[in-house]
Amino acid sequence: MHAVVFAYHDVGVNCLKALLDAGIQIDLVVTHQDDPHENIWFGSVAALCKDQQIPYITPSAHELLDLLPKLSKLNPDYLFSFYYRHMIPVELLACAKIAALNMHGSLLPRYRGRAPVNWAILQGETETGATLHVMEVKPDAGDIVGQSAVSIGPNETATEVFGKVSQAAVVVMRQVLPELLQGNVPKTPNHLTQGSYFGGRKPADGQVIWQQTAAQVHNLVRAVAPPYPGAFTVWEGISMIIARTSLTGPFPEGLDLGAQGIQVVDNQVFGVCGDQKPIAILEWFPSK
Repeated sequence: MHAVVFAYHDVGVNCLKALLDAGIQIDLVVTHQDDPHENIWFGSVAALCKDQQIPYITPSAHELLDLLPKLSKLNPDYLFSFYYRHMIPVELLACAKIAALNMHGSLLPRYRGRAPVNWAILQGETETGATLHVMEVKPDAGDIVGQSAVSIGPNETATEVFGKVSQAAVVVMRQVLPELLQGNVPKTPNHLTQGSYFGGRKPADGQVIWQQTAAQVHNLVRAVAPPYPGAFTVWEGISMIIARTSLTGPFPEGLDLGAQGIQVVDNQVFGVCGDQKPIAILEWFPSK
């Protein structure tokens, strides 16, 4: 079996390794150049390709259609997308003889779209996972090929959960690769009405709204904790990144639960939220 793979991030690295372990011939990898303005805390697909002597390219989004002659000539059995950040044109998807498949970081049909792990934590979910699905024109809408769930702990950050999802993606690949190697693609319906779509997130979306409940603020902190941009608030004229919080305290008697926002009691920092419940701020620092 031959494949062309669009890949980036830890999921890209891990799933590429799973394909190689299964004996699939990877004829080309399409990845991204790292953004110098982004905190690169994850594995490098380009480095893996160099190590394994796999040809790779880093086209921009508007250059993808120019790959059509090259992909048509390669005529791959499969086209895979593993956390590739650009929408892949349908003309390229059609180059796959058997199927074009994408790995998504949620339990589809839930949390379709961008930043699925971050959104799941923000919404207070206790479970998410990884889903391999058929790629269609509409994102994250094709039939489900394989799926594996992971738990979300009450204090786990997006980075910690993403590590679990990256491993769940490998579990999915190992589950379905025996069938894919035979040219069979197991499919179950992706019932879109049972899930929802979420858009991308910007650093400005990390602003703490103290009128929200303590649970909502705690979930925001977990969802965007560094190495993501971080939840932030202004205290004494300084923008502060809140990196870690606790809902369980202990909380001092001196807290004014009727006043929303930051309070410092006995050299400890707390936030009082809109439901008149406090959170303990365990780690914070000025934003750059």
